[in-house]
Amino acid sequence: MTPREFRIDVEQSVLDDLRYRLDNTIWPQTIPGSGWDYGTDVEWLRDLCDYWRTSYDWRVHEAALNQFAQYVVDIDGVGVHCIHVRSPEPDATPLVLTHGWPSSFFEMTKIIGPLTDPVAYGGDARDAFHVVVPSLPGYGFSSPPVERGWNAARVASAWVELMASFGYDRFASHGGDWGSAVTTALGAGHPDRLIGIHFAMLAPPIDEAALTPEQRVWWDNLKIYRDAEWGYVHLQRTKPMTAAIGLTDSPAGLASWILEKWWRWTDCADEQGVRDPYRRFTRDELLTMVSIYWVTRTIGSSLRMYHETFNQGSAISQPPRIQVPTGVAVFNEPNRPPRELVEPYYNIQRFVTIDDGGHFPAMENPDALVSELRAFFRMVR
Repeated sequence: MTPREFRIDVEQSVLDDLRYRLDNTIWPQTIPGSGWDYGTDVEWLRDLCDYWRTSYDWRVHEAALNQFAQYVVDIDGVGVHCIHVRSPEPDATPLVLTHGWPSSFFEMTKIIGPLTDPVAYGGDARDAFHVVVPSLPGYGFSSPPVERGWNAARVASAWVELMASFGYDRFASHGGDWGSAVTTALGAGHPDRLIGIHFAMLAPPIDEAALTPEQRVWWDNLKIYRDAEWGYVHLQRTKPMTAAIGLTDSPAGLASWILEKWWRWTDCADEQGVRDPYRRFTRDELLTMVSIYWVTRTIGSSLRMYHETFNQGSAISQPPRIQVPTGVAVFNEPNRPPRELVEPYYNIQRFVTIDDGGHFPAMENPDALVSELRAFFRMVR
């Protein structure tokens, strides 16, 4: 499992085909003024796709991504793509950062510099990390699995092999969304390899009968949210390839499927509750995320992760209490549970609630996430 150097180099024919498809998008009829009430705001997306077609330059962002050292490591039949940046500090802590859906390794790029070279960003050399940012199997530039069973636990085992390929026998782990599931599986299945685990999102099992009145308010609100927002979970865990056919064929459809989540899950509402993703992200950032899925044709394989992990239910099975030292920084999104509901399942050493930033904190509030990673791993390294 020797890492092979990798550079992103998308064929021009893929980009030409993307522009052709955007030029010829067939847009659906919509109710004037309905905005996001029925899902993606069609007029908002038409404007963004017009920018994608006429102004967005993939080559600029491809070159920016290629500034990071990238590798592919063959693990269990999958070519796992990753960024690997070693810190200039020789005693730095190895750290794997795992993204979720609908995201990619691009989400973590803002925090690589401050984590690997804290001195250059006004920090302490003792807080340095050697950083590995993988693409989940079947996401982006990691090859799609061609067999069943690539669930979060199997990814965790692959991450142990990935980190070992760079010489890291013990390491730290951070994640949110699928990264949370993978980090949990690392703590449960490979505790001897972990220095500590850190989360930006957790979803512990809930015993409704044991909830306090305050916890019951949180849980009831979360159930309302999930009833309104979790249709995608049911579809992707049951019939992922049904959706994948259309999403692989239409860039506008792909952008709609992905960016409706970036609209809803991010902390982008004003004081009146009006949500606008451009409060958090530039057009180019949103389109780079979508373009990674498009140019690699991996939306279908990314959806299969839901089928493999959730299987027959809409919840991931929680392992027994994990003894690995655990840090949590929950940001401003409905999924964040009270600390007391998490503590039965994790060895919590630090638990912080941050109201600035949502589901993608490495892009929404990178300074806060970097600060929390430094603070927690300073405690346990």
